[in-house]
Amino acid sequence: MMIYVHIPFCRQKCLYCAFYSLPQKSEADTDTYVDALCSEMALRKDELGTEHAATLYFGGGTPSLLTPSQLSKIFETLRHNYHLTDVTEITFEANPEQLTKDYLHQIKALGVNRLSIGVQSFSDADLKLLNRRHTAQQAVQAVKTAQESGFDNISIDLIYGIPQSDSWQSNLSIVETLDVQHLSCYALTMEPGTAYARLVEKDKIQPCDEEMVISQYNTLIHWAKQSNFVQYEVSNFCKSGYHSRHNSGYWDGTRYMGFGAAAHSFSGTQRRWNVADIAAYIKGVKNGSPFSESEVLTAADLFNEYVMTALRTAKGVEKSVLERRFPTFAQHFAEKARQFVQRGLLTYDGTTFRPTPQGLLMADGMAAECFA
Repeated sequence: MMIYVHIPFCRQKCLYCAFYSLPQKSEADTDTYVDALCSEMALRKDELGTEHAATLYFGGGTPSLLTPSQLSKIFETLRHNYHLTDVTEITFEANPEQLTKDYLHQIKALGVNRLSIGVQSFSDADLKLLNRRHTAQQAVQAVKTAQESGFDNISIDLIYGIPQSDSWQSNLSIVETLDVQHLSCYALTMEPGTAYARLVEKDKIQPCDEEMVISQYNTLIHWAKQSNFVQYEVSNFCKSGYHSRHNSGYWDGTRYMGFGAAAHSFSGTQRRWNVADIAAYIKGVKNGSPFSESEVLTAADLFNEYVMTALRTAKGVEKSVLERRFPTFAQHFAEKARQFVQRGLLTYDGTTFRPTPQGLLMADGMAAECFA
């Protein structure tokens, strides 16, 4: 079982962001949200029973907008209501400009042992285009300050496929000099409703062509091999032993509880999601009125989710898992996957269908072809 805590506040909206988030107006507003968050945790404490959590993840939005006292209240509520003694990984998403030495020392004291820093680029021109608040120098300094503060499990996010940018190779070179343990890399995509999508529609930005995006992805793959980073998922690379245990749990079908506005939960057979509206969420928690919806997943739904996530990982689709968990669909998958083996997008050794590097790039398309 895993626990996810969602903090849906940001200083400003990034160009590409399609996630639910709102500007943080004041610390008082955040206090009200934290109160509701802690109330939800208490309300749902019986869902886990005696089961112990394995990982804890603070995502957003921007969790580093919370004050240490607000975070302390959340940790205290979690520890009072849930079994956290077996938690081995506590990840905290943060923006570079908020990672002062004092703040880092305080969150480390609370138990945070893994940082996920939203760098996106080490180019000031890229950062300006993406509407990020930090500078390239702040990003570098944030990583160094975190290391000086005792953090030895640091992940940074980077974006490739940025229009009119030639910084991709230099971004990767800087990563190598910083000696971080984990790297998440995402192609800049045009999500409906984002500022990026609106600018493209008005011809104010010309997105990178597909060939350039693929070229930069291939550069990333080559760099990772040369730099001792293992690619364990389409967008995720790590030094040996430093994969994200929490995110790997999502891909393996591990149960999880999500707290906060827009947070999702998964029981193994049922999916639940909280309302993506901070005011409605707070009101629902406070008044005892519904603030979430849920659905029971069919066998086909669960099979499709397994295929979709497994084909995005180096681990791949295991024959034994198919036969144990999805016997009805095991033969269906084997027949559908054969074409991708023949095209060199999957390998099959008799036990596991694993995507090749080129197959990882086409994982979503392959999964759609294999769905029940």
